[in-house]
Amino acid sequence: MPLGHGGTSTPSIMRSFPTPAIAIVDEMRAAAQAAPARAIAFQGSPGANSHRAATEARPDSLPLPCFGFEDALDAVKDGRAGEAIIPIENSQHGRVADIHFLLPESGLSIVGEYFMPIHHALMAPKTDAARGALESAYSHPQALGQSRKFLRDRAITPLSFIDTAGAAAHVAELGDPKIGAIAPAIAADLYGLEIIEQNVEDSHDNMTRFVVLANKPTFITTDTDKPAMTTFVFEVKNIPAALYKVLGGFATNGVNMTKLESYQIGTSFSATRFYADIIGVPGDPAVDRALEECAFHSKELRVLGSYEQARKRG
Repeated sequence: MPLGHGGTSTPSIMRSFPTPAIAIVDEMRAAAQAAPARAIAFQGSPGANSHRAATEARPDSLPLPCFGFEDALDAVKDGRAGEAIIPIENSQHGRVADIHFLLPESGLSIVGEYFMPIHHALMAPKTDAARGALESAYSHPQALGQSRKFLRDRAITPLSFIDTAGAAAHVAELGDPKIGAIAPAIAADLYGLEIIEQNVEDSHDNMTRFVVLANKPTFITTDTDKPAMTTFVFEVKNIPAALYKVLGGFATNGVNMTKLESYQIGTSFSATRFYADIIGVPGDPAVDRALEECAFHSKELRVLGSYEQARKRG
């Protein structure tokens, strides 16, 4: 099933989870339906890293599992959740695929960020054979990439799945001692698997940055005691030195750009969009001047949100 589904087909989306996860998903969904303003949507099965991030970033929230990233964003747009939390980049494996396309198109505003250390466990059905017989392991492509060396050294074939905890539920459903999963340790408890090895990520300072999204932007002041970030996307005009002039506007106004990534729009490879983070918020004269200059040299400029820093930059 593809990632993108509208909010009107929510029951079928929820039933797309592996069978061992469905009862837990239904229970969490019912709680979110009773108090949608408190719900925070995340992509993945219960026990996924995004589930953990939701409960840590918003301890009083009601986590709402969604099959795909777009489904989680749709839950906010449809009023089934007050917020969504989405992984945007990982310190080891780079940006999360498709997110830079989905965020601008969602119409939602980034209202917060959260940094979470990531630790993966190798797990399998509870049989004596599993400990020495694993031939393959399911997980999300990001987790597989973060555990590439571990898997290669043990001759375990990586198999892609929609999310980490869903991979654990799928492996529990298969019940094959030769097939394991790489997932958060909590997933083993939820789906009755045995942890074969903890902390299988190749880098133990593995960190993922999540963003929190809502229908409306939050009000962020220009108080320097509470440093904030602004995230935006822009597409420069197709003229020489346009990007150079955009970046010069931030440099001359003393605005620190902490992130700049490019990605192609469509299939023509003739248009490039840039995704950027800066320190500061609109309303600060320096930021306003820099964004005005960016807009002058761009076909499109869209601010995705301003929010308080979860981790100091610079």
